[in-house]
Amino acid sequence: MVERKKVEIPAGAKVKVSLGPEESFPFDISPMYEGERIRKQDMFVELGGPTQVKFELVMALPMDQVEDMKVTVVGPDLDEMEEGKAYPYGMIYYVAGSKIETDLEPVIERRNHDFQNYIQGYMHLNQRYDIWIRISKDSVKKGLKSLAQIAKATMMLYKNELPFIEKIEAVYITEKDLVEKILKEVAMPIYDERDKRVEMLHDEDVEEFYSCTLCQSFAPTNVCIVSPDRPSLCGAITWFDGRAAAKVDPEGPNRAVPKGQLIDPIGGEYSGVNDFAKRESGGEYSKIKLHSFFEYPHTSCGCFETIGFYMPEVDGIGFVHRGYPNPAPNGLTFSTMAGQTGGGKQTIGFLGVGVAYFRSKKFLQADGGWYRVVWMAKDLKERVKNYIPEELRNKIATEEDAKTLDELKEFLKKVNHPVVTGVVRPVDGKKITEGWKEVVKEVPPVAKPVEVAKPAEAAPAVAQPAVQPAVVQPTVQPVAIQPVAPALQLFQLPQPTVAPAGIKIIVKDAKITIDKVIIRRAEKK
Repeated sequence: MVERKKVEIPAGAKVKVSLGPEESFPFDISPMYEGERIRKQDMFVELGGPTQVKFELVMALPMDQVEDMKVTVVGPDLDEMEEGKAYPYGMIYYVAGSKIETDLEPVIERRNHDFQNYIQGYMHLNQRYDIWIRISKDSVKKGLKSLAQIAKATMMLYKNELPFIEKIEAVYITEKDLVEKILKEVAMPIYDERDKRVEMLHDEDVEEFYSCTLCQSFAPTNVCIVSPDRPSLCGAITWFDGRAAAKVDPEGPNRAVPKGQLIDPIGGEYSGVNDFAKRESGGEYSKIKLHSFFEYPHTSCGCFETIGFYMPEVDGIGFVHRGYPNPAPNGLTFSTMAGQTGGGKQTIGFLGVGVAYFRSKKFLQADGGWYRVVWMAKDLKERVKNYIPEELRNKIATEEDAKTLDELKEFLKKVNHPVVTGVVRPVDGKKITEGWKEVVKEVPPVAKPVEVAKPAEAAPAVAQPAVQPAVVQPTVQPVAIQPVAPALQLFQLPQPTVAPAGIKIIVKDAKITIDKVIIRRAEKK
């Protein structure tokens, strides 16, 4: 186990200490502010976020090592920050109590998202090493001058809402080098330790799963189900964490969900989960399959660490993490796909996933698991490479191999990825895709010109219609190997070299959907 102890603050660091509870705050504190968004034009500063190193961490310590309601701010405080800028951010909470154990650390840590969003003018998103905070200009105008005020309000909420916390102390850090050092040497080893605990436990080994409804303030219909084989989308809650949270707060956001009857062992569908999803989503969803990408997939909140996206052009799935700034091969950035994926939706083709889920032996097993993955952002792939089957590690592309769909197609053909010939599902040996079929269009013969008889000389002079040119079929070039999506034949419409009147295009074995057809009379030149 990673040793829990207070972090060392370097000598000479800029430090501000505040002791004891705060008598009043220059901002309102209420659940009504959950879901409040602070747009860029309204923010005073940004803490963490896409451009800065950041983390939040809770550590359980013995009672005599925690100074209750003490706050230490290391680095520039709010009154020293420049408006409109982004700064590094680390939040550490030391907690103590007779009922507190290390199993509760991630549960308490995840509630930071909950409680800090009670603060008017303070927006907290995501978790762990992905936190993104914005503070509004209005809050600063009303008297918010120090991060210690935010910490005191947060700790007060912790003690009021979670009475098993008897003592709590906070350290907030904005000094970049120290944030980076603690993240690397303390936080990441603790995160990894938590995730690895569940690797030997599987869905069939337990009688109940656990819910997490913390994100419903931002995604009202989201139903997060945490099982041994599927940690939370945010990566902060494992099955053990859910169990510990439900034990100390049975009516809280982490509640027991009876599994009920097993309906689909491969997709991961349970009657108890379906009943819970229908109830908690207000009837929005009636089915959830924990290990399926395409059929009744798990809902996606907004705090997910990664997004899975389906690319029908190659019949494969790609994954991009929150820190990847560039467009994926489908041409979309993480933020663009997040808008399509999040909000508590059950979206076919996009799926929010926690990094810890890549370690699961049931990872998307209904759809072929790793054998269906064709592209990953390099940083993400590097983090989970030990969990990728060895025979696939060099067959999953990164941005160094392919930045566009055309480049991805060429890469997958070169390495002979399973999607090219058809994916065989490892869990039951069933072939679930047909692979890329070669589609060749025959070039139809060109019709001969139609001869028009010359009118008889004796006939009265009548204006003759212009001779219509022969109906020429557009030249169709043979199409190279094209991937075929499940139940969807992909094709490319040929580009005609000429466009005479009466064009006739024949496309076989294809499904075409047309939203609108506009017919206009040709204008006379």
